[in-house]
Amino acid sequence: MPAPTINRLPKTESRVRLRTLLAIGYTLFIIYASLSPFVGWRPQGLNFIDVLRSPVRLTYTVFDAVINLLAYLPFGLLVGLILRRRFNTFATVILGLCLGIVLSASMEYLQMYLPRRTSSNLDLLANSAGALIGALLAVSISSWTWFFLGLTRWRSHWFRQGKEMDFGLALLALWVFGQINPSLPILGNVFISEVIRQPFMALPPTRFNGWESSAVTLNLLMLGALVLTLLRVPRNLITALVVILSIVALAKFITAALLLKSWALLLWINSEAVIGMLLGILLLFASMWLPRKSAIWFGAAAALCYLAILNFVFDDNTPSAAMSIYHWHYGHLLTYNGLAKTITLVFPLLLLFHLWRTRKV
Repeated sequence: MPAPTINRLPKTESRVRLRTLLAIGYTLFIIYASLSPFVGWRPQGLNFIDVLRSPVRLTYTVFDAVINLLAYLPFGLLVGLILRRRFNTFATVILGLCLGIVLSASMEYLQMYLPRRTSSNLDLLANSAGALIGALLAVSISSWTWFFLGLTRWRSHWFRQGKEMDFGLALLALWVFGQINPSLPILGNVFISEVIRQPFMALPPTRFNGWESSAVTLNLLMLGALVLTLLRVPRNLITALVVILSIVALAKFITAALLLKSWALLLWINSEAVIGMLLGILLLFASMWLPRKSAIWFGAAAALCYLAILNFVFDDNTPSAAMSIYHWHYGHLLTYNGLAKTITLVFPLLLLFHLWRTRKV
């Protein structure tokens, strides 16, 4: 009987470590979404106690309440799954709720010093409710032994084990999250900024942008290098990339259908992206025959070239550049675009760190 316990221990530790990385990443996302654009800090003569005591109906909108609840639900779920390993059901739910309240209250307090943000007791209530629902969901699914065993077997079959691989999987989730924004071309990093026009009018002719196509190729090469370090069998790279890109394309289409104007539904597919992806696939086919260490150096070179293009070739493309193609104009969209821009800038650096850690694994 002790042998199965020993065999399961590394997988259990790996699962907890991955959840912890995802929880930390999601907490940073909440901080970014709550405090961006991080400028203009100054006292505004507000008292946090007065904010908590103000009538809820004063700042009430159904949209804000739903968005804030959904924003904290994954936080409560991830934190709850981590806590459930050490505490019973009641303690997990209470601690998950308390952590959600502390995080939300901290964000609402800091927002009092940002002129562009509004501190609200409704946001605190909605955020806390989301964290509570997430924690309740965590304790509910934590008993699904069959689900976690199946997920563990699937991961062990496809991916390598170890703390470096856990970080890589969390990095892959970050990349996917940054790519589902429909105002960015698929695998691109320049926001679409079409002018407002009438439906069914032909798009104005535009010159082919070779640099943008190169950025798409490099982005795909970075993704390929990341996935290659994670896979147990390198020849599964193309299959894995097809699945990942299909998920991204489906998510982009759904978010575009929800957020963009009807005529902008498929603007995230352009000639630069298609040609860049085709070239990237050809280069990835070639890289599959390279030794593992050479493939890692190849991915590092792609990340460095991508950073060079972002910082020295492209003009400043602000998140607000895409606002004209949305049919919603809530402030959350600007934060959403800003987060996608930040992920674009940070991902190559994190990938370089990951490749350096896995060079001898």
